[in-house]
Amino acid sequence: MAKKIFFLIFLVTAFASKIFAQDPVSWSFKLVDKGNSEVELTATATIQKNWHIYDIKVPQDGPNPTTLSIDAIQGATKVGSFRATRAAHKEFDPVFEMEIGFFANSATFVQRFKVTDKAKFKLEGDVRAQACDDQACMPPIPIDFKFSSKDLPATLVVADDKGDDTAAEGDGESDSIATTTDSVAAVAPAATTSTDGNTDLWTPVIEELREYGAAGSVENRSLLMIFVLGFGGGLVALLTPCVWPMIPMTVSFFLKRNKKSRAKAIKDALTYGFSIIVIYVLLGLVITGIFGASALNDLSTSALFNLIFFAILVLFAASFLGAFELVLPSSWTNKMDSKADSTTGILSIFFMAFTLVLVSFSCTGPIIGTLLVEAASTGAIIAPATGMFGFAIALSIPFSLFAIFPSWLESMPKSGGWLNSVKVVLGFLELALALKFLSVADMAYGWRILDREVFLVLWIIIFALLGLYLLGKLKFSHDSDLKSISVTRLFLAMISLSFALYMVPGLWGAPLKSISAFAPPSTTQDFNLYDGAVHAKFDNYEAGMEYARQNNKPVLVDFSGFGCVNCRKMEASVWIDPRVKTYLEQDYVLITLMVDDKTKLAEPIEVTENGKTSKLKTLGDKWSYLQRHKFGTNSQPYYVTLDHKGNPIGPSYAYDEDVDKYIKFLKTGLSNFGKEEAEATAE
Repeated sequence: MAKKIFFLIFLVTAFASKIFAQDPVSWSFKLVDKGNSEVELTATATIQKNWHIYDIKVPQDGPNPTTLSIDAIQGATKVGSFRATRAAHKEFDPVFEMEIGFFANSATFVQRFKVTDKAKFKLEGDVRAQACDDQACMPPIPIDFKFSSKDLPATLVVADDKGDDTAAEGDGESDSIATTTDSVAAVAPAATTSTDGNTDLWTPVIEELREYGAAGSVENRSLLMIFVLGFGGGLVALLTPCVWPMIPMTVSFFLKRNKKSRAKAIKDALTYGFSIIVIYVLLGLVITGIFGASALNDLSTSALFNLIFFAILVLFAASFLGAFELVLPSSWTNKMDSKADSTTGILSIFFMAFTLVLVSFSCTGPIIGTLLVEAASTGAIIAPATGMFGFAIALSIPFSLFAIFPSWLESMPKSGGWLNSVKVVLGFLELALALKFLSVADMAYGWRILDREVFLVLWIIIFALLGLYLLGKLKFSHDSDLKSISVTRLFLAMISLSFALYMVPGLWGAPLKSISAFAPPSTTQDFNLYDGAVHAKFDNYEAGMEYARQNNKPVLVDFSGFGCVNCRKMEASVWIDPRVKTYLEQDYVLITLMVDDKTKLAEPIEVTENGKTSKLKTLGDKWSYLQRHKFGTNSQPYYVTLDHKGNPIGPSYAYDEDVDKYIKFLKTGLSNFGKEEAEATAE
């Protein structure tokens, strides 16, 4: 059975990877001698039948264009722009509602380079193209290429004059080497200045912020939430058919084991509960030890990890819904059971607790897995251990309480079909949660598969089906006959169906504050009748600062992320307040920077941080480095008010949904900006 389960895990993960990784376009690359010391990089796309890729230039709000990105170049300079060798076929696209150029069957793209040093020649980069057919579109997955001096054409002759390394943009056309917007800067952050050339916008202001009183970390708040989630998960695990029947059996065992001394029985039961806590906390510490602090911090924004989490949660949901059982090898349980019999004292009780953990895995495993996923995605190094601590406390409490008050055992509800219903309900909830992780990856890479309305439709269906199940209108093969429903099931069904109806207005743009932390932001919604949301005027730091300088306005920089739960909460509960909305739209220049944006930069930016040299390859890398380098923090959401020279004009602000505090934060910035302007005028 265990082998089958592990095979299923592999299949689900592989299936998810295949869905998002396959590409109906194959690429080939070569270098062609064009004379005059020039070579031409030729990228040829072979496109499957009924599929097409888009032109290098597409209208705004259209699909992803075909792009070239250069990661490394030595011994050569770029000449001219990236272009197609033939004109694209243009048609009106009813999906995007615009005329778009595209290529079918095959397409060839070229980029010229002037070789200045054959021996040192090096060229690395990738090509991206979005492939679509009549029903679906694939994400623009990067296809890497790499050439060195040995790959240059043998006929290439390089002039003695190696020239300089300044790029000659031969034909003066706009260069399509960047992947998305014109706002992507290819200059090194350390040299980024305003247009007047007087102010380095990237200069660290950590000490200046400390003088104002920088915002505190939200890590403690996150850890408290993880503990609460763990404790709640433990309470839910108690109600599963793998754990609930074990409570009276185990407590009775301790009472019978120490008939002459009730105090000894209580002591053993308390030791048993403590052993459960130790086992689960150790599990959390092992998870942290395997991944490490930095890896845990990357989990919340990594598309790969989020896709794996999505696949795992779907697997857990299928298990709870009855498709199969997640069980550990029976040899593990037998070994722990024999250890409990062969040892004595505290060690014997510890092995008994370990046996409970293994026996109940088919029910607790999905709950633990979900909890660890949530804990890891916070980025806090002790979050997994904190979550497991809360889970274990909730799980161990009844064993201890019933040992102290054995008469309570008689009033315990008996095992029955209701325990299986608990598992099915958890299966629906796991399925809903899985979509959150798919959404994070979808937004980070801009696939637009799971826009807000699609996400809401899926959640509406899931919770409507859950309500029907609780009413007995939906039945699985392993469910017992339900002649009548209890009042509890009726109330839960009403809650689930009401929640489904509550989400319906969200299809037309309603903010839905209660699920803002899970649903994609309203900016991903195609049809939106709600105008109360706040949208940043700029998503580029330099462009926003230049606009602020020209209009003499203060700046609010919002470091956010597609996978940032607390960022969505702030946007849905604080920013939509009419007073806050007025400040953000009229008094400030709002710049939102997504630290997990996977859009590739036109050219990698080399930076030195903590004595190590690294390259920033995506927009998210760039904005994350800006936050660390200039402000000395790396948590989101993070808000800081600046003048248009890049200097702070007030304290920073982290996650806190107190609207009055946020307004005070904004007013402080405006007041200090006014004082600066008055002083400048007086001088």
